[in-house]
Amino acid sequence: MALLAEAGPPVPPPADGPPRRRPVRRALKYVVAVGSVSAVATIGIVVGLNRLTGAGPVTERCTAVLDGSDWYLSPGQADNAALVVGTSVARGLPARAATIGLATALQESKLVNIDYGDRDSVGLFQQRPSQGWGTVGEIMDPVYSTNAFYDVLVEVEGYEDMAVTDAAQTVQRSGFPDAYAQHEMRSRAWASALTGNSPAALSCELAPVANADQIAPDAARDVVVGRLGRDLGLASATGAADPNRQDPASSTVTVDATPLTPDDPQRGAWATGQWAVATAQTTQAVEVHVADRVWLREEAAWVAAETRLSPGEVRITVDAAE
Repeated sequence: MALLAEAGPPVPPPADGPPRRRPVRRALKYVVAVGSVSAVATIGIVVGLNRLTGAGPVTERCTAVLDGSDWYLSPGQADNAALVVGTSVARGLPARAATIGLATALQESKLVNIDYGDRDSVGLFQQRPSQGWGTVGEIMDPVYSTNAFYDVLVEVEGYEDMAVTDAAQTVQRSGFPDAYAQHEMRSRAWASALTGNSPAALSCELAPVANADQIAPDAARDVVVGRLGRDLGLASATGAADPNRQDPASSTVTVDATPLTPDDPQRGAWATGQWAVATAQTTQAVEVHVADRVWLREEAAWVAAETRLSPGEVRITVDAAE
């Protein structure tokens, strides 16, 4: 992990319990597209063998695919990546900003919100209170620290055309200025998926939601809605139980992602949908429906859906206590 050297003050911001098995019935509702079979074969074998005994995946992990390469993060790292990229999208920044943000956080903290570091550095971006980044409490808030990073980045003239490591170093002033480059490809893959530029490119292998971890349906929906507002600024999300579902314990949050990318609502839907997959361990999401595709937690893959949603619409189904 590269640690900060003499990071200067930021540019002032602009004024502005065994696991519960899911019913087999879902296999009748969704069919796997032929083209998806080979892409998920390896994952299907590993996860499928575990499901024969009712266990979760051997290793929980999330994957972003770009140009045929798989780039992995742990579910905890993926959750923080969803915030870092989601914040950039909500602020209307280009995907390049998200790539720079992810590469920086990967180098500084391994995308983990740690409360220690070089000298007084803390948080996702290892920002230093003594250098004007804020108080320890503020910096340990990942929402604050992520916005503080972007507040400085957007003041760097021409950052969109700079090498990722140079842009990151201009903000961070690290003792290891070239270290950010090693994270560029992973960051590009995750930024492309979480900004909605690469549809159905992000998936997570997660264990089923344990009975002991389940909460009431209303509370489960509130978790999703709260995170949508925090990470993406989508306060218009609405939660409602789906009366057509056979399992009344599962509830669905319907999201209008159009405000996220008004000129391209479908990209906003994919940004929101893949954000929902990346945060699924926290929110207990088990299904995410975008366009004519649906991510199934039990399959660890995007498969064909029976129906196609309108552009900008996303449906996130969470597992909740009966």
